[in-house]
Amino acid sequence: MSPAADAGALLRVEALEIAFRVRGGDVLATRGVSFEVRQGETLGLVGESGSGKSVLCRALLRLLPSPPAQIRGGRVLFDGVDLLALPEARMREIRGTDIAMVFQNPMTSLSPVWPIGDQVTEGLRIHRGLSKSAARDRGVELLRAIGIPDAARRYDDHPSQWSGGMLQRAVIAMAMACGPRLLLADEPTTALDVTIQEQILALLADLQAKNGMAMVLVSHDIGVVAETCDRIAVMYAGTLVETGPAAEVLGNPRHPYTLGLMRSSPRMDEHATRLQPIPGQPPDLARPAPGCPFVERCTFARDACRHESVRLREVAPGHASACLFPESVV
Repeated sequence: MSPAADAGALLRVEALEIAFRVRGGDVLATRGVSFEVRQGETLGLVGESGSGKSVLCRALLRLLPSPPAQIRGGRVLFDGVDLLALPEARMREIRGTDIAMVFQNPMTSLSPVWPIGDQVTEGLRIHRGLSKSAARDRGVELLRAIGIPDAARRYDDHPSQWSGGMLQRAVIAMAMACGPRLLLADEPTTALDVTIQEQILALLADLQAKNGMAMVLVSHDIGVVAETCDRIAVMYAGTLVETGPAAEVLGNPRHPYTLGLMRSSPRMDEHATRLQPIPGQPPDLARPAPGCPFVERCTFARDACRHESVRLREVAPGHASACLFPESVV
């Protein structure tokens, strides 16, 4: 459990460990991941590609194919119930109703041969028992709510007739159809231009405010997370390396990886001429080395970082870092 464990959290993930069986051994996609999300809160899950963010979100809904994926330990408590212990029939009832997910690429989330409106309302027909006509009426309302013009006519369009931004809105409408209490948004603005990105983020914030739902927003974009999230969890090589309130983590980072992400992100309020990329490559998750997983890329590393185990520990109220020397990160 994280240092800021909350008994009243809507979602609590405890020491989750996920492995993938591959030729030559196992790859640990996540190791001891623990965090909480409270009702109405937005948690930003940040990290570069390959850090385990998407795998983690899919695991929460038990959407990882097994084999090769295997959940080796931990618990996923939603409203006090361990989702990992539920029968599959019960999980099918929870997916799309209590917990919904917006996947990275809307083109792979939507069938190219099925009308968009029918895809948006599929959950309403399955989980809420709506008739086709009632589902259509509700679907038109959903499309209007997400800003689709002439929604009644566009209901029968196919994905090839819509732009990327419109398709992303359709995927959000699909996720919101049954009024979920928790939304997992996996890179919902990937591949969208800045203007559309801003509209999608505003739409998510508006829907969240109206429904009071909690949200986990997955991103590698520090700017997006800073603008939209209440708290941040920074993920690296399958582990959480820093967590805390968004303003505290971004204003006073206490892990070298968080600092590296911030230095490599462009900012409009500074006049730096060159970004500072993080040197090196992530570690091999099939052969985890002792010590800190970030040690080979860290400019603050010391000898102890190569040998001593690291874990999240509180460095300020509600702010935790998995760094042996957090005071040196400036």
